[in-house]
Amino acid sequence: MEGWLDFDRGILKRFSYTLMFQMIPIFVISSYLVREINPHLFAKQMVYYAIATVAFFVAAFVPWRQILWWFVPVFYVANLVLLVAVEFIGKTILGAQRWIEIPGIGVTIQPSEFMKVAVMMMLGYIISRKPPEESGYGLWMFIKLSIVIIIPFLLIAKEPDLGTALVLLITGYGILFVIGIDWKIWTVLFLALAFSAPVLYGHLKPYQKKRISDFVGKPSYHVNQALIAIGSGGMEGKSKEDSTQTQLDFLPVSSTDFIFAYLGERFGFKGMMTVIALYALLIFNLLYITVKYKSDYLIKVFASGLAFLFFVYMTVNIYMIIGLAPVVGLPLPMLSHGGTSFIIFAVIFGILQNLIAFKDYNRYNSDAKVVMQTKDFQ
Repeated sequence: MEGWLDFDRGILKRFSYTLMFQMIPIFVISSYLVREINPHLFAKQMVYYAIATVAFFVAAFVPWRQILWWFVPVFYVANLVLLVAVEFIGKTILGAQRWIEIPGIGVTIQPSEFMKVAVMMMLGYIISRKPPEESGYGLWMFIKLSIVIIIPFLLIAKEPDLGTALVLLITGYGILFVIGIDWKIWTVLFLALAFSAPVLYGHLKPYQKKRISDFVGKPSYHVNQALIAIGSGGMEGKSKEDSTQTQLDFLPVSSTDFIFAYLGERFGFKGMMTVIALYALLIFNLLYITVKYKSDYLIKVFASGLAFLFFVYMTVNIYMIIGLAPVVGLPLPMLSHGGTSFIIFAVIFGILQNLIAFKDYNRYNSDAKVVMQTKDFQ
């Protein structure tokens, strides 16, 4: 019992509480908006919060530094198997085959969400075992790390779920950018993408091409309604009763992908800028953590990965709503109503908190006691 108490004190004292407190305003705003839109969805959101809280603490108390060597390869391969299984036993919803239904209980899981955690873990595992030189990784290591990212990217894009696939791709290569890759490799990669863009466009599905044509041409119905909602909110916003775009159901999926438009209608330009500022501060704090713990590549991978996840989700969602990006169905992280995505973010936060808390510990013993290193790793 004494060992567990020592373990608890060790981890709770070393959490990054600033990171945790930064999430509270986003949760409060999300809950308030969802409750106004649909009280039933608000009740479900409270259940998601409870599950995510449990998931966070479970992830925060697992001795990751002790089990990474066997857990990460198994977890990564298992998630690849699930992505392949989607092709054969996946459940189709709204024309996309992305989910696997658990027999007997009717619950569906989306393997592509879990793949985000698996890719981060695999990159962290490989990079921590062989850190880059001062000039960054060379071609061979870049190819090795790219395989970890590209295989799940292709499987997710085939579902089709190009939005999630691109988020995974950008986040994965964002992590590599922060970790360090020889600049000549980036130059060649960017040039290759630029010249191959027409070919890649030709392989898009018809509905994906339509989203792009709507983006460069006349805005879609969804975007039009979102712009009306934001414009009607003005600088200060309107009361719930006067927010007719949402209350009269003109604004589609207002609690999920287009919740930012309702935020604009309800609280105006000031409300939207407040939420953007909250996300910006969170992203800057995560990037600061990558600098603060620059010698610990596990922390660096997870902190930079989270920063890129938030940045990509936030940027694409907001740009999509105001007509500056194609509609791809990406939620606003931790603000849009939803279950799986929210829980996945909670798990990643829990793992990051665990890695930070045990930055200065060198082992877990059988009684769950930890022994602090006397060496300073700053």
